[in-house]
Amino acid sequence: MKIVITDCDHADIDAEQKAATGAGVELVLTQSRTEEEVIAHASGADALVVQYAPITAAVLDALPKVRAIGRYGVGVDTVDVQAATERGVAVCNVPDYGTEAVSDHAITLALATVRGLRVLDRGLRAGQPDLTPATPIRQFSTLRFGVLGFGRIGQATARKAAGIGFDVATSDIRLEPGTATDEGWPVLSFTELLARSDVLSVHTPLDPDTHHLLDARALAQLPAGAIVVNTARGGVVDTDAIADALASGHLQGAGLDVFENEPLPVDHPLTSFERCILTPHAAFYTEQSYTELKRRTVQNVVDVLAGTTPQNILNPEVLAAGRR
Repeated sequence: MKIVITDCDHADIDAEQKAATGAGVELVLTQSRTEEEVIAHASGADALVVQYAPITAAVLDALPKVRAIGRYGVGVDTVDVQAATERGVAVCNVPDYGTEAVSDHAITLALATVRGLRVLDRGLRAGQPDLTPATPIRQFSTLRFGVLGFGRIGQATARKAAGIGFDVATSDIRLEPGTATDEGWPVLSFTELLARSDVLSVHTPLDPDTHHLLDARALAQLPAGAIVVNTARGGVVDTDAIADALASGHLQGAGLDVFENEPLPVDHPLTSFERCILTPHAAFYTEQSYTELKRRTVQNVVDVLAGTTPQNILNPEVLAAGRR
C-alpha cells in the first residue's frame, strides 16, 4: 500500500517514514499545491497526508483508491470532509498534539504585548531607554482576558491566563451564556465577551460561520486600548480591520501568529506597528509537539488502511459502514 504526502514544509519526514515503514507501507513525498498537481502526483495512492494542498471532490474522484486522508494539525479547512465522507474516505487530524504549545504561544504573545516588550526592546537597542513609548502598561490582575472558543487550546489558554492573574471569561457556541465553566469562569455571549475583554485571545476553527468573525464591526465593540491575540486561523480575523484599528488607536496592540495570506508580506501594514507582535505560524511548534504531530498524522492513516480505528477521525461513520 502507498501513502502520498501531498505537501509539507518540514525539514525532514523521518518521523513519518518510521511510522510507515513499521507498518510495511510505502511513503512518497511530493510538493503538490494545486488540485491538478495532487491528482498528477498521487496516482495510485491508498491514502493522502496533507498540509496545505486542497483535497476536493474533484481530487477524490480522480484518486478512487484513496481510503484515508490525514491532515497535519487540528484544522481541516483544506479538506472537503463532506465529499470525503460521501465517498467513504476517512478524514483524520491530530486535534490535541499542540494544545500546550499553542496555548503557551498565545499567552506569550498576550504578555509581551501587554507589557510592551517589543517596544521596550527596540528602544533600548536604539539607545533610548525610555518607558514612555510602551505606556500604558497595565497589571495583569486588572485586565479581563477573553477566550473566544473553549476547545482544548482555549481551555489551556484560559487556565494559564487565570494562573498568571487575569480575570478570565469565555464565549463558545457550545456553551450557554450566563452559565459558568467547570473552573468557575463566566460564559458570555460573543457580544458580551467583546465588550468586556481587555485582551481577546482567539481559539475558534475557521469555517463559513467564523470567517471574519472579528471584522471591523466586532473590533469596534472591544474596549478602547484592547489587545487581540490570534493563534487559531488567519481567516477568523479580518487582517485589514486589525490594521485599521491599530492605526486609529482603538487597539493598543495585537499578537498575531496566523494570517489570511501566509507568509505575511513584508510590506503589509501590520509590520509598521510597534505594538504588534508577528510570528510566522509558529505557535504549534515545540520539539516534542512537532515530532508527535508528524508521527500521529501518518499513524492515523496507517490504522485506517490496516482496518483498525485511528486515534483521531472526523467521520467515524465511514469506518462503521465499511465493516458492515
